[in-house]
Amino acid sequence: MLERAFRLLACFEPQTPVRSLTALAAHARLPKATALRLARQLVEQGALERTDAGHYTIGLRLLELASLAPRGHGLRDTALPYLEDLHHATRQHVQLVVREGLDGVLVERLSARDAQPIMYRVGGRIPLNATAPGLVLLAFAPTSVQEEYLAGSRPTEEDENDRHPTGEALRAELAAVRRDRFAVYSRRQWDIPMTGVSAPVLDRHDTIAAVSVVTPSQQIPPTGHIPAVVAVARAITRALAQTAPALSQ
Repeated sequence: MLERAFRLLACFEPQTPVRSLTALAAHARLPKATALRLARQLVEQGALERTDAGHYTIGLRLLELASLAPRGHGLRDTALPYLEDLHHATRQHVQLVVREGLDGVLVERLSARDAQPIMYRVGGRIPLNATAPGLVLLAFAPTSVQEEYLAGSRPTEEDENDRHPTGEALRAELAAVRRDRFAVYSRRQWDIPMTGVSAPVLDRHDTIAAVSVVTPSQQIPPTGHIPAVVAVARAITRALAQTAPALSQ
C-alpha cells in the first residue's frame, strides 16, 4: 500500500503539478479504483489536495514533513548564510546539492535576477556525471556507489554532444576531483556554454553535500570562482562541526 501511494505521489512533476485521477492511475500503473482510494486517503492526510476542478496536486503536509529532513532543510539552515555570502560575491547561481542514490538532489539555489537561466530547480534531481556538484558527490561517495554508477554509465547521444564523462573517462575525472578537492565542469544549456565550480561539504569525515557556482562560461575564467567556492564549503563544514547529531548518520 505504501509503495503504491508513493507511486501516486511520484506522478507529479514541475511540468505537471496538477493531474486528474485518470492521469494518476495511468502514470502510476494502478487500477482507477485503487488510485481513487489511495488519492482519497492521501487527501485526508494532507499529502494531496483537490483543485476546484476536482484534480489533484501535492499538499502542504508534505512540505511540512520535508522541512524536517536533516539533509534537506536542516543542512540548508546551516549553510544558507554562507551561500548568501557567495551569492552576493558572485551574483550568479549558487547551489547546494546532496546525493540521493545515484542522483544529486538540489536542496537550495540562490540566483541573481539577471543570471542566465539554468534547468535545475530546488528539489529536482541532477546527473552525477554532468554537473560540477554531481562530480564532487560521486568522487567522494563510497566505492560501492562509484562502482555501481560506473557499471551503469554508458555513453548516450547527449553525453557525446556535451562530452559528459562516462566509463574510464569518468573514473579519471573522479580521481582528479579527489586529488584537487574541487570540480570544474562545463556544458551547454539551451545552446549557452555554462561552467560550474563545486567543492565538498563535510559533516564529521563524510562528504554530505556540494556547494557550487554556475555562470556563463565566457563571463569569467573557470578558475575564477574556485577560491570562493572552496572557502564557503569549508566554512559550512566548520559550522556543521558545531551542530549535532551528524547529518550523515
